[in-house]
Amino acid sequence: MRAQQTDFISPELATTLDSMFHERVKRTPDGVAYRYFDDQAGEWREMTWQTALHEIISWQAALLHEQLQLGDRVAVMLKNSPSWVLFDQAALGLGLVTVPLYVSDRPENVAHVLQDSGAKLLLIDSAENWHPIHEVSAGLVELQRVVVFKTPPEGDDDGRIRGVDEWLPSLSDSGEFQHRVSDADALATIIYTSGTTGKSKGVMLTHRNLMSNAWGALQVFSIYPNDIFLSFLPLSHALERMAGCCIPIMSGASVAFSRSIQQLQEDLAKVQPTIMVTVPRIFERIQSGLRNKLEQGPAYARYLFELAVKVGYSRFEYAQGRGKWHWQHLLWPLLKKLVADKLQARLGGRLRLAVAGGAALPSDNARTFIALGVPIIQGYGLTETSPIISVNRVENNVPSSVGQVIQGVEVRIGEADGLEVRGANVMQGYWNNNEATKAIFTADGWLKTGDVVKIDAFDRITITGRIKEIIVLSNGEKVPPGDVESAIQRDPLFEQVMVVGEGKAYLSVLAVVNRECWADAVKTRDLPNNWPSDLVHPQACAFALNRVAQQMKAFPGYAKVRKIALLHEPWTIENGLLTPTLKIKRHVVLQHNMAAYEKLYVGFNR
Repeated sequence: MRAQQTDFISPELATTLDSMFHERVKRTPDGVAYRYFDDQAGEWREMTWQTALHEIISWQAALLHEQLQLGDRVAVMLKNSPSWVLFDQAALGLGLVTVPLYVSDRPENVAHVLQDSGAKLLLIDSAENWHPIHEVSAGLVELQRVVVFKTPPEGDDDGRIRGVDEWLPSLSDSGEFQHRVSDADALATIIYTSGTTGKSKGVMLTHRNLMSNAWGALQVFSIYPNDIFLSFLPLSHALERMAGCCIPIMSGASVAFSRSIQQLQEDLAKVQPTIMVTVPRIFERIQSGLRNKLEQGPAYARYLFELAVKVGYSRFEYAQGRGKWHWQHLLWPLLKKLVADKLQARLGGRLRLAVAGGAALPSDNARTFIALGVPIIQGYGLTETSPIISVNRVENNVPSSVGQVIQGVEVRIGEADGLEVRGANVMQGYWNNNEATKAIFTADGWLKTGDVVKIDAFDRITITGRIKEIIVLSNGEKVPPGDVESAIQRDPLFEQVMVVGEGKAYLSVLAVVNRECWADAVKTRDLPNNWPSDLVHPQACAFALNRVAQQMKAFPGYAKVRKIALLHEPWTIENGLLTPTLKIKRHVVLQHNMAAYEKLYVGFNR
């Protein structure tokens, strides 16, 4: 069998992101660049690299008509689609700076980004989605054009709005592809942070930042032209911008744009991707669904599942050179057919690489999927580092770590055991925020990640906490809340959890309860059953606290959770308790649940 060949475009050859796209078209003009679902036709369609280039030329012509200057910012607020990438490439070729926005973000957050970046143009789905943003803004005087995909309603009096069909010229009138910038250090994009601790900040990334990071990632993983990425994280997320945009262009792989998280299962079956890049929450949801189904099924099914996980993970450790061969490995062909193949089929059946980043991958989650043959690799990075810093390797995968640094990245341990980074992938700074830029860099130019780490003898990095999030109890003991929260969330009873206790004598937890799991528990145990009023009942809290204790047997005594507040309202982007990247806004959640929090420490001054 003939070995597959890679076809990478080096940063030295391309220099800028738009030149890289042009080089890709020269190499594989008829290769499939993008797959997408055509809502009007009701079917999946393909777009070649050559066709994409023609479309980009049309987008450039429209942008030129707006009299935009080099360095002007243009914003895009669309779900993942070829149009997102085509707009981005057209802007980059004209020396414009793309500002991505989350379609799920709150209007006031979007208005802040548009105002702070001084965006001159916004590409958005509809006028209906634009008006709530306009209403909470102070006018956005810099914004001169709003381009919408859906025809604006009659009588809309905002003169800035244009329908995309009216705005875009025909392909035959578009001219040639333009490269206005040849400097790799020119600003390419401003990606705003998720805002877990306050107003989001604009991370300034250059062409060199993004291309060097993509190149470093491709030295770790062999990506081939026949690979298919499934893109479903928002392209406004730095990880998806790299994996769903930059790396496929550099490697020649194609990208299929999933329709939505709700349709992900159907899209996986149809697209059958070979590569997925995702956040751990997706795997947590799949595992939670599996375990709920198993709990309701026969005992033998649960036994087979647990046996498959046990044997599968033992085989994985043996293959990695860390474990011994065991006679139970002989059972794997049967367990694979009965259990593992069914899980892999849910992911399309062809997945050869799944990279998880953006948050910690729970150990139980990693163990389950890896054991059943889903090749999850955990990586780590920040928006400020374009974003990849480190990643595990397929042949050297330690799921509890975030692997070793990629090519072109250096790390060291600084104050308070915080990880510091430097390299061609590190941002220029924060847009319009010299104070924040100065604060995040050391005097000798290393970027402070804010993550507390350990680096072992094999240069593997393990994240142990956040410098600002570590809980210091009144006795001086320091507890990274992430480890405790990951352990508790192994129990499907708890939809979301946040550990609290800063300056207190003990830890407590705020926990959003999964209503279906709670209803099942009520049926089998003598628990009060009025939802949600009885969640405050002492018997209910005692039951839930015992479930927490079952997940925390391996933790030291000072890390024991002693009280719990059961909540029924989920933390969402819409109610302002999660960021668009699904991170908990810890200070906001605490303020939102202050009454419940204070009851956890009644009678304790500290």
